[in-house]
Amino acid sequence: MASSLLHKAAAQPRRIVVKLGTGVLTSGVGQLDIARIAAVCAEVAALRARGTEVIIVSSGAVGLGMGALQLEKRPKDVTKKQACAAIGQSLLMQTWQAGFAPHQLTVAQVLLTHEDLRARDRYLGIKRCLSQLIAYGTIPVINENDTVSAAEIQAMLRFGDNDTLSAMVASLLEAQYLFILSTAPGLVDLHGTNQIVPVVERITPEIEAMAGGTSSETSIGGMVSKISAAKLATRAGCGVFIASGAESEILARLLSGRGPGTFFVPSGLPMDARKRWLAYFQRPAGTIHVNTCAVPVLRAQGRSLLAVGVTHATGIFAAGEIVNIAGPDGSVFARGKVAFSSGEIPTLAGRHGDAVRALFPARKRLEVIHRNDLVLL
Repeated sequence: MASSLLHKAAAQPRRIVVKLGTGVLTSGVGQLDIARIAAVCAEVAALRARGTEVIIVSSGAVGLGMGALQLEKRPKDVTKKQACAAIGQSLLMQTWQAGFAPHQLTVAQVLLTHEDLRARDRYLGIKRCLSQLIAYGTIPVINENDTVSAAEIQAMLRFGDNDTLSAMVASLLEAQYLFILSTAPGLVDLHGTNQIVPVVERITPEIEAMAGGTSSETSIGGMVSKISAAKLATRAGCGVFIASGAESEILARLLSGRGPGTFFVPSGLPMDARKRWLAYFQRPAGTIHVNTCAVPVLRAQGRSLLAVGVTHATGIFAAGEIVNIAGPDGSVFARGKVAFSSGEIPTLAGRHGDAVRALFPARKRLEVIHRNDLVLL
């Protein structure tokens, strides 16, 4: 089964996203591994020559800034972290352009914050911009915009790591594969065989339990964030490879099924683009709690959420904002764009259609969340 699943990856993909961690790009704090970056650029150029579009998500800006400032530990203070990113980002882009120059390829810097993808119009604008950069034949190099994300960090609206960002980019651009390259050789079964798990068909609690964090001073995330990213990308229909960036010709070897690493099998029925945006590019403003009867109606029948199924709401939100949907036990199982504010929910909760219409006679639609604006998680 494992070999047959990996063999499906052998076909030349149309579009891939390659995420490289700080540990792959550097040989120490602030010390770029020029030889490794050159090897990655040569691999990408070879894929481009065979018709594959490649988007890079690159960590390393904060680490390079730390090196320039002779800092040994990653700053915890947001302002200091921003300063490191501002210093290191230009060094990072210069290195990527130098690596691709021998292959006559031009890089394009794209810096993103979560808010850029949370707003639907900006989300679509970024998608159009990236599509045009790809059409021009450039290599987009994407990183989180740490220099301006202080407010988002404080409001818990940052990506958290470039693993998550790479999965969001893969979903946004409908890439066939996401390669997460770091110092990790793949997902290792630390509680069993102590070997790399070659194929993960479904991310279960047992798979998640294999993950661990990171102790690097220049990195964040670790395997926990990589598994989280794989869950997001595979749900969007994108296959995910987790492998070591130190391996030679790792992209070609993984695509041919010969590379060491872990392959996460994509879901068979990817969500459409709008529902991916609802599910993964949002930070919910609150939660709508529903009764026992509403759960199977939403989960199994694909129906809209009506007032009669609502018990109460938590959080403060306006009509048109994104909210979570939780069952009686408090577990979140869906997300959607709510048609009523948090202040209106107590008035309509548990009521049937005629009663809701009497309370809100000016409303054309009475669904709390319409099925077209609702996605299961």
